[in-house]
Amino acid sequence: MTFKTIIAASLLALAPVLASAEVHEVKMLNKGEAGVMVFEPRFVSAAVGDTVKFLPTDKGHNAESIKGMLPEGQEEFTGKINQEIDVELTAEGVIGVECKPHKGMGMVMVIQVADAPVPDNFLEAKMPKKAKQAFEEILTEASLN
Repeated sequence: MTFKTIIAASLLALAPVLASAEVHEVKMLNKGEAGVMVFEPRFVSAAVGDTVKFLPTDKGHNAESIKGMLPEGQEEFTGKINQEIDVELTAEGVIGVECKPHKGMGMVMVIQVADAPVPDNFLEAKMPKKAKQAFEEILTEASLN
C-alpha cells in the first residue's frame, strides 16, 4: 500500500463519524422567547463530537461553562464578551452554561450530551437565585427533572 492509499482509506473510515457531527447554534440575546437576557435555545440535546456554536446576536454577552456543572472529560470553556465561541462536546453528561455578566438575571442554559441523566448534584453549584430558577425551568421543560 502506498502512503496515499493509507490516507485515503483512513479518511473513508472516518467519514461516517465526521459526517454525523452536528453544529448546534445558540444565540445570546437581550430578549427572546423565554424573556430578557437569554440563550436561545436554552436547552440543547447533542451527541459526543457535536459542536455548540454560541453566537453574539446582541452585544454584551459571553458563554462559559460553570464550575461543578461539567462532566468529567469535557474541557472548561470561557468565551469573550461579544465573541463567537465554538465548543466541541467531548464527553457524555450535562453541561451548565452561563453568560457571566447576566448570570444573576438568569441567563443560563443546559447542554445534554448523549441523553445523559442530570447528576444529582447538578444544581448544588453556587449560583444566584434567578439562575437556579432558570435551570429548574429548563430541566422541567426538557423533561429532565
